Amino acid sequence: MNIQNAQKEVDNWIKEHGVRYFNELTNMAQLTEEVGEVARIIARRYGEQSEKESDKGKDLGEELADVMFVVLCLANQTGVDLQQAFDARMDKKGKRDHDRHHNNEKLK
Repeated sequence: MNIQNAQKEVDNWIKEHGVRYFNELTNMAQLTEEVGEVARIIARRYGEQSEKESDKGKDLGEELADVMFVVLCLANQTGVDLQQAFDARMDKKGKRDHDRHHNNEKLK
């Protein structure tokens, strides 16, 4: 599935099940909450914090998908074509950062 199809799928879901989009500020708060859930899993599972029993059953993939869903909502309601934006960003990063990371002594 490409990003354009994902945006359409989210829009269809909102129309069928969600009644309407939450406003942009509410979705921004939702995004922050979802990113926090991802951060909690990463910090406890891969970082130095101990993982609580209640966190062990959390699925990182599901939480990342929640982040994606809200990002797609925000893109839809603000008129952003994420496929175009992503392609442009990757092109820019490819040109700008082509040798940057290979030449970074910290990454060797």
